[in-house]
Amino acid sequence: MGFPAEKRQRATLADVDAVPPPLVGELIRGTLYVFPRPAPPHAHASSMLGADLVGPFQRGRGGPGGWRILDEPELLLGPAGDEDDMVTDLAGWRIERMPRLPTTAKFTLAPDWVCEVLSPSTVVTDRAEKMPAYARHGVRHLWLLDPLARTLEVFALEAGRWVVVGVHHGSARVRAEPFDAIELELSALWDGAEEAPQEGAPAAPAGEPAPAPPPRKPPPAARKGPRKSRTPT
Repeated sequence: MGFPAEKRQRATLADVDAVPPPLVGELIRGTLYVFPRPAPPHAHASSMLGADLVGPFQRGRGGPGGWRILDEPELLLGPAGDEDDMVTDLAGWRIERMPRLPTTAKFTLAPDWVCEVLSPSTVVTDRAEKMPAYARHGVRHLWLLDPLARTLEVFALEAGRWVVVGVHHGSARVRAEPFDAIELELSALWDGAEEAPQEGAPAAPAGEPAPAPPPRKPPPAARKGPRKSRTPT
């Protein structure tokens, strides 16, 4: 679970930069949070979702284009001396708001959309700390993707508060704002869900390859010559 670092005084950006790899540090309202790197189901869901969105919404292939969508951007939002420093799993900016990428390592312009992929180590902080932070900084759209529960929660910001637009489960095919111009197949986001076991093979647990089907028995060898009759005894 993500946890506040044991530091009584207000944490600073220097504390974030001092977090040793492979841990990830984030600063929210003066509190330093430290997380492990994502587990494989988390990385799989984030990568697959990004791949589904970049083609139609960034490159304009099969969709309207007009977005920049990035993996794990580091966001530095808020006034100097009181910044929140957060790393989101995916974020998107409309091209008219960010026509060019910044030359700095951290993004100081709030995204139009963020997606947090939930895991046991981050879920409490994602919901209790990062969701309010994104609202404070004016992010308009938020998705929470849970690869273990296999759910997608879609939120929109209205009057400074998050409103649930939809909750989708399992293998549903959904249109979720702001990317409702295309249909998303949720089953592709869950590890192992996109490939069914071969016929005759037992089902494999999630995250493990399906075993090969049992080999067929070869046909009996052809007999040569006439069949001999058996004499009853």
